[in-house]
Amino acid sequence: MEGGVRLRAGASKGDVREKVWDYLEASGLADFPRPVHRRIPNFKGASHAATKLLGLQEFKAAKTVKINPDAPQKNARFLTLEARKTLLVPTPRLRTGLFNKIVPPSGATKEILRICATSQGIKEYSVPVGLDGKARVDLVVVGSVAVSEKGWRIGKGEGYADMEYAMMVSMGAVQEDTPVVTIVHDCQVVDIAEELLDDHDLTVDYILTPTRTIKTNCKRPKPQGIIWHKVSYEMLGKIPILKSLRHREKQTGKDVTLLDEHSDLASANTPAVLNEKAMAENTRPQAAMGSAQIGQHYVESDSLSPRLEGSGMITTVYVGNIPPSVRVSELKCALREFHATPLRLNWQGAQHRAFLDYKDKATAESAVSSLKGLSLGGNTLRVELAKNQRNKGQVEINSHK
Repeated sequence: MEGGVRLRAGASKGDVREKVWDYLEASGLADFPRPVHRRIPNFKGASHAATKLLGLQEFKAAKTVKINPDAPQKNARFLTLEARKTLLVPTPRLRTGLFNKIVPPSGATKEILRICATSQGIKEYSVPVGLDGKARVDLVVVGSVAVSEKGWRIGKGEGYADMEYAMMVSMGAVQEDTPVVTIVHDCQVVDIAEELLDDHDLTVDYILTPTRTIKTNCKRPKPQGIIWHKVSYEMLGKIPILKSLRHREKQTGKDVTLLDEHSDLASANTPAVLNEKAMAENTRPQAAMGSAQIGQHYVESDSLSPRLEGSGMITTVYVGNIPPSVRVSELKCALREFHATPLRLNWQGAQHRAFLDYKDKATAESAVSSLKGLSLGGNTLRVELAKNQRNKGQVEINSHK
């Protein structure tokens, strides 16, 4: 843009972000919330830019629209609700799931719809949509810090929009031809070097500004799903729904090795380590697993683990909302997958629950955190510390009915 954001040759993504944020603030274009740094920036004219959605045939034809929850897209959310379309909004930082479906009250006026489009309205008038909600998104609207006329996009640097899209692909909620729109100020449309883009970066098909509607004709492929070898354990911990998606994709035979695991495998496969592991296997006593199954009750404990009896440290975790179709082997597989294997598993399938004993409270709390958001058999499991803890790892199971 003439007289607008000026980028030096070789600018990094971070450089581009800082230049755009600085320019919006210095030129008086920034709007609440401020400062716009570290955000998808709101700008003067955002509401008008959003009205250009109404002219897109893709918007007119869409039944379900996913729009990010940031301030510059507030009017886009209102226009979607006013057009009586289904509006899906990602949960902030994906902490509690992927989508919230906005459900305005019956007979809602324009004023109420405007409230529904705000961050407060999203909290008050929404219901969560889980992995098995069979969502089908016809149009995606994202925020951007910078975007090029070729459709190359830079977000605020946390990767949530890219991850949201990849998760939608994994869920089957979007297709290869699902259009992606971004709403920005004209000064945010800049030249972006293609070498800055990675294979997980989301591209856009339309750019709406206060003065223009730009069709990018972008040919660069969008993300084809979650790139697991770029996902860290830390990210898995921050985004609980990722755990369920990973478990589900592993069940279909996909490679879901994480970034950290690639590093571990690289070091573990050196000749010295492999030789050491082979020697250990030859000398390690076999784990004798004691198990008993009576009707729908199943108790399993590892004889190599510290004895449960005589210890007052054991902490029990309750797992509920287990579907009748799920077998104990599936839960055990998930526990291993999320590094949450207990000292003892008490399976009570007829009551749709299980109890997991861990060596201490810290280990139990870590397991709860790891398993939060886990979905088996179409149900999101309820995972929490058992309400009544007893000595020697015993739990009052009647406290969870």
